Amino acid sequence: MLKSALIVGAGGIVGGNLAERLIEDGWTVHGLARRPTFRQPAIKPIAADLTKAEETATALKGLDVSHVFISAWSRQATEAENVLVNGGMVRNLMDAIGAAPSLKHVALVTGLKHYLGPFEAYGAGAVPETPFREEQGRQEVANFYYTQEDEVFAAAKREGFGWSVHRPHTIIGYAVGNAMNMGVTLAVHAEICRETGTPFAFPGSATQWNGLTDITDARLLARHLEWAATSDAGRDQDFNVVNGDIFRWKWLWPRIAAYFGVEPAPFSGEIRPLEQAMADAAPIWRRIAERHDLVEPDVARLASWWHTDADLGRPMEVVTDMTKSRKAGFLDYQSTPDSFYDLFARLREERIIPDHG
Repeated sequence: MLKSALIVGAGGIVGGNLAERLIEDGWTVHGLARRPTFRQPAIKPIAADLTKAEETATALKGLDVSHVFISAWSRQATEAENVLVNGGMVRNLMDAIGAAPSLKHVALVTGLKHYLGPFEAYGAGAVPETPFREEQGRQEVANFYYTQEDEVFAAAKREGFGWSVHRPHTIIGYAVGNAMNMGVTLAVHAEICRETGTPFAFPGSATQWNGLTDITDARLLARHLEWAATSDAGRDQDFNVVNGDIFRWKWLWPRIAAYFGVEPAPFSGEIRPLEQAMADAAPIWRRIAERHDLVEPDVARLASWWHTDADLGRPMEVVTDMTKSRKAGFLDYQSTPDSFYDLFARLREERIIPDHG
């Protein structure tokens, strides 16, 4: 079987980890981005702005791949704009590559906002009971995830390839410059607390502090994507994908604090947004970076305060069911504490955060 992939967003937290996985497994990997700079030299770069149909068609003309993986989006001011822009990006991509002679499968990565609703309407609709299951379907609100799905479904019906939709929870994994990256954000938060002697304070809601939740390791998501895209059981299916364990933040938070040698602050019961607490973090991080010879002195390239606030500030429980994947044959499991510890170790190895010995 031809194993040639086009990864849209190959420099991000999902696409980058997927590229590592596929290259290790012998795939030929093409990476599409507006400004393609990838950490894996084996990726064949393609530069294109997916919001521009003609540019996308020109960039992908003559490319023949067996699989397409879509793991990129463009954040807009409103969900209506998200629907318009991100739906259009997928449509332009499908118009350009959907008829490739060898194309067998297109995989789309979305997330649990499929059930929760978009950022501007978190929990505004009738949020289904947890754990979230694929059979619960869509919310009655505008959501660019749904529009992206519909574009893939329409192209699959037209061209005859298979599809899969993957809905991870919060993704923990190695990436730099990513807009939705809680693991790196918490590492930077902890290092700034260490530098300033400030207690490591949980920024989120009492519901998230006390309730059960789960996450998705980017490496497990990469395995899930490869499995669904090459398995009969994954064809034309939507799947949740999380690590397989559950935890409470009040249990995990002091363990993260201990890893960084900082004191966890007692939980006050009130939301303390990082976007406010870290408003003056830029010069502090630059000082840390200069002293430890780190590769990225710009804290805005590392920390996504807004996304971590949105994630940890949720007023509802978020737990995800993996039964559908298990029954279809995907049995992989990942320890959540190890997801964080492995990421932190790699951040130190790559000189993204300090190694204090």
